Amino acid sequence: MTAGESAARAAVAASTLAAAHRRDHHHTSECCVPHCVETVHLGGKAAMVCHDCGTDSGFLDNRAVAVLCREHAEETREGSAA
Repeated sequence: MTAGESAARAAVAASTLAAAHRRDHHHTSECCVPHCVETVHLGGKAAMVCHDCGTDSGFLDNRAVAVLCREHAEETREGSAA
């Protein structure tokens, strides 16, 4: 892969995550419990995007992202130590 191809792919990935973060998810008060987590797919990779705290995992293996989504939701459940 050339440097230009790599830069183009990085730009597409960054734009995809930015668009996911901008999706409508409005609150009447505080964050959702558990947080509203979404899996965003791009090619053979995926990213975990949290619409409540604004974090994302970057693009990783699909299985790793599924685990991160479950863990983040569990960590942000009411009564969690997190």
